[in-house]
Amino acid sequence: MKVKLFALTGWALYVGLSSGLLANAQRKAAVVSEVTASESVTFELYIPLAHKAALEQLLADQQTTGSAQYHQWLTPAQIQTRFGPSAETVAAVTQEMSRYGLTVTQISPQLLQVSGSGALVTEALGAPLVHGVTAKGRSVVFAARPVSLPSVASSAGAMLTGLSGTVRQHTHAKKAASTANRYSPAGSYWFDDLKQAYTFPSYKSYSGKGSKIGILIPSAINASDMAAYFGHEGLAVPKITVETVLGGEPFDPNSDSSFEAELDVQQSGGMAPDAKITVYDIPDLSDDSIIAGLDKIVSDNKVDVVSISFGGPELAYTAAYNSGEDFTYLLRAEDEIMAKGNAMGITFVASSGDLGALSIPSAACFSENAPTPCGTFQASVEFPASSPHVTGVGGTNLKTVFDANNPNDLNSAYVSEEAYADSISGDYQYGTTATGAYFGSGGGDSVVFAKPFYQLFVPTGRGTRTVPDVALHMGGCPGVPPGFTETCSADDSSDVEAFAGGFYGVIGTSAAAPAFAGLTALNIEKSGGRVGNENAYIYTLSALQSVRLIKNVYHWGIPGFNGLYSSGNEGYNRVLGNGTLYGKDFLLAPEVPSAGIPQTPSNP
Repeated sequence: MKVKLFALTGWALYVGLSSGLLANAQRKAAVVSEVTASESVTFELYIPLAHKAALEQLLADQQTTGSAQYHQWLTPAQIQTRFGPSAETVAAVTQEMSRYGLTVTQISPQLLQVSGSGALVTEALGAPLVHGVTAKGRSVVFAARPVSLPSVASSAGAMLTGLSGTVRQHTHAKKAASTANRYSPAGSYWFDDLKQAYTFPSYKSYSGKGSKIGILIPSAINASDMAAYFGHEGLAVPKITVETVLGGEPFDPNSDSSFEAELDVQQSGGMAPDAKITVYDIPDLSDDSIIAGLDKIVSDNKVDVVSISFGGPELAYTAAYNSGEDFTYLLRAEDEIMAKGNAMGITFVASSGDLGALSIPSAACFSENAPTPCGTFQASVEFPASSPHVTGVGGTNLKTVFDANNPNDLNSAYVSEEAYADSISGDYQYGTTATGAYFGSGGGDSVVFAKPFYQLFVPTGRGTRTVPDVALHMGGCPGVPPGFTETCSADDSSDVEAFAGGFYGVIGTSAAAPAFAGLTALNIEKSGGRVGNENAYIYTLSALQSVRLIKNVYHWGIPGFNGLYSSGNEGYNRVLGNGTLYGKDFLLAPEVPSAGIPQTPSNP
């Protein structure tokens, strides 16, 4: 393998294949042994809201200018009083579990932790339990066959969030296979290059001061990487804290989650240097860990915007992919928690995915006796970007000005963008024999969630939730393993990440999502408070731009194709949503100075 190396202020920018960072989003733990009768087992039950329709009406009112509820955010206690399950319901479920001899601890108003011996848990759930080990070597316990909740819990709509043994979500960041340094038309880009290209406001105008960003990911971070990254551009490291959930996961230089965690902090912190950042470190990307992390964020109510750079195809939760058992209830539970967060004013941002519109192989590809080839990649949006209570962020390849005669010129003014996905010869992501894979901006139609009210503001096509909502730079050319080929082009670009003692080219919508979360932090600073679900604002601006009532907020006409859908038109599309952003105009602050050339006072 050839590796390009560029000297970079005492470190190096390493660019190579990312074989250690590929993930299988349909990972079932391998069975090791049966759980014995006396072993201790723990699982969680989520009790759904009792008045979801009323909550949705409140959310619409909170985003309707002129409404008495406009931006009137609730506290966690107020939400539970108005919309949560009754105390009697929670008590009844608790008592039922206790009758089986199980111990119940109420983690939050809707999340119960239940523990007991293997024999008692097996009796309560009606399914034997087994020990398993994940592809990453993590020990887990899961049910050997579908469970059946006892009658009271079932009647209450309680959801078992663990004991499945399957991880359906994965991080999106990948190392770029080939890229030049920042002194070229196509990157690699530092945060300040992107701020100039997308006309963010000057650092002296808005810096995210007073706002708080949350990062949900299974990893802690390495402080020396943060110092190297921000220090390279002459910027102080933002205030960063780590909040562990269910024990969390330590930083690991060989982990794709750690690679993602550091990218998310660096991108969001670079866009909003004075924002405070909290990393919510969960153990893994199983749905029970994700639910615990989201529940912790909403219950604590400490951060204003949450960046999520992982996801999984909605189809992976459907019965066709799970031997006839439907797990889409897990997506609805996670969506419900984020809806509560919206009512508190919390904004959720998620990457739309990097496999274009075709994000998962045919269900037959995951069977034990899959044919060869097993089928083709299927259209499926990824969750959590597909949640109506999340801003899904897609991506492009960006080109900026370049003076070949002055390689030290840091000018990164915008020239153009494109969003053509890289075609891949085989299944480099899941490891099946499926054909028709792409690397590009995720987008399409949800099969779980209905069209939200804000998507009525502009034509989006279908009657369901469509993705993405906006886009920023993501780059391309993922570096497939030996034996695969890809259609990388000269316009494929990347961002820079400091990781485990080196600088790397990194690509994916997981770079675009935290960048947008940083822009949201600037919006929070400008607004003087939280903004909640930003999508109503996003689609309102798009509608106004379409009738020329406001100056351009979005770059339109960006050409692209994500395996099923095309961009290039004015208005909304399933590749880039409403388009990439003019930062100042998105903040409705066109009069403030722009972020200028990187490493200057307006754009450190």
